[in-house]
Amino acid sequence: MSSISDQLIFVKSQISQASARVGRPNNSVQLIAVSKTHPASTVREAFVAGQKDFAENYVQEGTDKIVELDDLRKKIIWHFIGPVQSNKTRFIAESFDWVQSVDRFKIAQRLSDQRPKDMEDLNICLQVNISGEASKSGVPPEDALLTCLDIAELPNISLRGLMAIPEPGASLQSMKKFQKLFLDIQLHLKRHQFKNRFDTLSLGMSDDLERAIEAGSTMVRVGTAIFGPREPDVIEEDSEE
Repeated sequence: MSSISDQLIFVKSQISQASARVGRPNNSVQLIAVSKTHPASTVREAFVAGQKDFAENYVQEGTDKIVELDDLRKKIIWHFIGPVQSNKTRFIAESFDWVQSVDRFKIAQRLSDQRPKDMEDLNICLQVNISGEASKSGVPPEDALLTCLDIAELPNISLRGLMAIPEPGASLQSMKKFQKLFLDIQLHLKRHQFKNRFDTLSLGMSDDLERAIEAGSTMVRVGTAIFGPREPDVIEEDSEE
């Protein structure tokens, strides 16, 4: 069985080759290692192999790992990518560096209010439901601009871009449509001189990584290809305040 180090090398090679094929520099695509259901020891192993950005889907599991890996807290960048429940925003705001799955203004506002003042601004992405699937979170594409404008005014957070989870087998055309939405919002924010560095298009996982890179993704989220098959998902309460 390949080691995590070997798997990281393989995934980074995929990213490099896909970038080269479409004329993009290799450093324009950031790899986020999705460590959900895998123990903190595997995160440490990946960190030793050179990986710095890790993503978690569940608040309790993520905060437990952050505590367990406290000696690496200033060296690891932690991303939250799961559904954000209102009653969990304080834990997220106090623990993570990025939240990629903000799906409504109310959540951004709570994260803004609950981000400790002695911490750097919390980086967030607005999640957009580009496929219209009822089972997926995210604002409809037509609501993304206005939601971004509202979020960009909030203190203690930095609106960094958009995130999406395409439906399985999503076409390159649909991904490029999402890229256009991102570029349109980026231009609008720049023209209105908002403080945020709107520079992140988080799109693509193991199965659609190459298409996502061709569609301009700046972040790809990869789990199984690095850490191996996942354990059964942790079930978290979904009640809200």
